[in-house]
Amino acid sequence: MNNITIKQMDISDFNKIKQNLLSDFDDFWSINTFESELKSQNSYYIIAEINDEIVGFAGLKYVLDNADIMNIVTKKNKRNLGIGYKLLENLIFFCNKNSINQLTLEVNEKNSPAIHLYEKFNFKKISTRNNYYQNGDTAIIMQLDL
Repeated sequence: MNNITIKQMDISDFNKIKQNLLSDFDDFWSINTFESELKSQNSYYIIAEINDEIVGFAGLKYVLDNADIMNIVTKKNKRNLGIGYKLLENLIFFCNKNSINQLTLEVNEKNSPAIHLYEKFNFKKISTRNNYYQNGDTAIIMQLDL
């Protein structure tokens, strides 16, 4: 995990990965939606790099003392290297530094590696949303009180 660098994402980082979003990362928002999220003043996005290659990214949207994790995404061929862990750790650090008291997220009920990661950070399951994803899967709503 020591060779993973985390930094705030900017438009040039977005431009580097936008051509490969759908092929290198899982099912994702449209490019336009992602770009507008990145430009929002209530969003915080970061990237993970290994040897100057963007291997993951994550972001959240915040209002006052609440934040929602919008995504944590690791490149398909770079999974199980601790990248998601480092990204989530950084998002939580950002929340603590900015007096955000509550962090929530939605995760596919079938994504046990992600659920396990969130539980490591003490996120608790608080609710579900049936048919939340395009394929009809249910989302689990998880929350962390900071």
